[in-house]
Amino acid sequence: MKNAVIGNNKQKANLIVLGAVPRLLYLLQHETSGTELKTECAVVLGSLAMGTENNVKSLLDCHIIPALLQGIPAFTRRRLLSPDLKFIEACLRCLRTIFTSPVTPVELLYTDATVIPHLMSLLSRSRCTQEYICHIYSHCCKAPDHQTILFNHGAVQNIAHLLTSASYKVRMQALKCFSVFAFENPQVSMTLVNVLVDGELLPQIFAKMLQRDKPIEMQLTAAKCLTYMCRAGAIRTDDVCIVLKTLPCLVRMCSKERLLEERVEGAETLAYLIEPDVELQRIASITDHLIAMLADYFKYPSSVSAITDIKRLDHDLKHAHELRQAAFKLYASLGANDEDIRKKIIETENMMDRIVNGLSESSIKVRLAAVRCLHSLSRSVQQLRTSFQDHAVWKPLMKVLQNAPDEILVVASSTLCNLLLEFSPSKEPILESGAIELLCSLTQSENPALRVNGIWALMNMAFQAEQKIKTDILRGLSTEQLFRLLSDCDVNVLMKTLGLLRNLLSTRPHIDQIMSTHGKQIMQAVTLILEGEHNTEVKEQTLCILANIADGTTAKELIMTNDDILQKIKYYMGHSNVKLQLAAMFCISNLTWNEEEGAQERQDKLRDVGIVDILHKLSQSTDPNLCDKERPEGRLKACLGGHYPEVLVDESLMKTVFFKSS
Repeated sequence: MKNAVIGNNKQKANLIVLGAVPRLLYLLQHETSGTELKTECAVVLGSLAMGTENNVKSLLDCHIIPALLQGIPAFTRRRLLSPDLKFIEACLRCLRTIFTSPVTPVELLYTDATVIPHLMSLLSRSRCTQEYICHIYSHCCKAPDHQTILFNHGAVQNIAHLLTSASYKVRMQALKCFSVFAFENPQVSMTLVNVLVDGELLPQIFAKMLQRDKPIEMQLTAAKCLTYMCRAGAIRTDDVCIVLKTLPCLVRMCSKERLLEERVEGAETLAYLIEPDVELQRIASITDHLIAMLADYFKYPSSVSAITDIKRLDHDLKHAHELRQAAFKLYASLGANDEDIRKKIIETENMMDRIVNGLSESSIKVRLAAVRCLHSLSRSVQQLRTSFQDHAVWKPLMKVLQNAPDEILVVASSTLCNLLLEFSPSKEPILESGAIELLCSLTQSENPALRVNGIWALMNMAFQAEQKIKTDILRGLSTEQLFRLLSDCDVNVLMKTLGLLRNLLSTRPHIDQIMSTHGKQIMQAVTLILEGEHNTEVKEQTLCILANIADGTTAKELIMTNDDILQKIKYYMGHSNVKLQLAAMFCISNLTWNEEEGAQERQDKLRDVGIVDILHKLSQSTDPNLCDKERPEGRLKACLGGHYPEVLVDESLMKTVFFKSS
């Protein structure tokens, strides 16, 4: 049987159909079967598992995993070369093949709590058991829960010494284990930096594996380990092993001398390493002409039309997608913060055309990476006014926003937030293309990130906008949805909704018009927020909305005739937090402006409420923010009879998001 099925998928399928698997498992588990017979059964099962995915499914249906695990004896103090060692290795080799198959659910490793400790006890039996078990662990560790389970069972301590094994295969599989253990896991990463192996710390061992004389696979995996530990906060971004070893190693992997898979892996890992750190971005951008080097990623394959072999064509197109995706990701990270780097990226040959083409790629992953790159570059005021306008980037971006999966929608809508800033030439055509309806629909998403982006974009759209646009936003949102967002449990959604209201309620005619139709609901929402358990930033933003309302000609009466609101303003004027005091003073300043009609009557009422007494007490404050009228935030003197020039509106920030790598 063994000789018949080796390398012959048809024969493997025939044996499975004929019912060989249950019989083999029976012999494997039967007490009377000798060790040699059990070993041969495990070898045949392993050979069957190396066939098609349907073969693996058939083996899983026969419950091969518990059968193999049950057949492997637990660790004893027998000699290393005991008679059952070949059987153990055969079982583990078969398990390795099954667990690394794409059709095998990795959760099968964690369902039975005895499996991992059982495998852990077999690590020391031989180099083969070490290789197979580490391979199983590295492949099946896909989520934080998996990392925790393996960590709690002593995986770090049991595998660390394997990094110095005489077997290259064992070293590599152990190294791969640490790369998946450390990914986005501060607990494991903080432990790894203090682990000693033969007197050396793990980061030092990983750094030695980055040397050019080591195999490329080892260099890349060691760079991943250090990258993930750095991103998890266990290693500083300015550490020598990151700046002088890990980063240059990953840049080397991007050169055209490397294999396509290595170039992809190197670029994606480098993108993840430098993404949040501007200094690493600057260093990477000037290392080995990286920005120009990445342009070659878009030139593969050189000629698709000349390829007649269908399999070869599919293979090349797959690699082309992976290369473009990696290049877009790395460009996105490089241009995340520095204006000069963004300029260099934009000036790379045909860069904007490549991004625009990437937005309509058939591969979702390439589209997502292209949107991330566009989003990163959209944080440049200069590029928004030049390259983005010259290439009418907003058009393909609006197409991407139609019926896209959430992952793309989040980044695309973040980019749209930047294109809708007041100084962006794209703002007008985006408005004319029906963006309000699209953005209002995003605010109803179950995804908090999409709700935030929808509101954020509307907030940018409302900044210094004409009254018609503000009316269209309110109509598109509906009063019910607006106030549903004001009660959203996500504080980011609440803050951006308050920012939107603040921008809508600017310019006196606009304030009066909006408050005449929505005043009752807005005042009710303001009251609820000021009474609720919210943080300082939320309450400060709410008080600023009140200050804008107080700047209206007729709208201010909604405050003056609401004793509850006046008492709340009074309360926040005496608050221990200076920001809330200042925000409350904005309200009083606008209500008591001497040059406006009815100012005296309002001042008299505020005196009756006790607000003037608080103002006089605050006039004795040593805080310059409260007393210095020459400073924009110094409002106390204005409240006591001075002049308050203009209502403040929310200045929108450039939108940024981070992405994960695996």
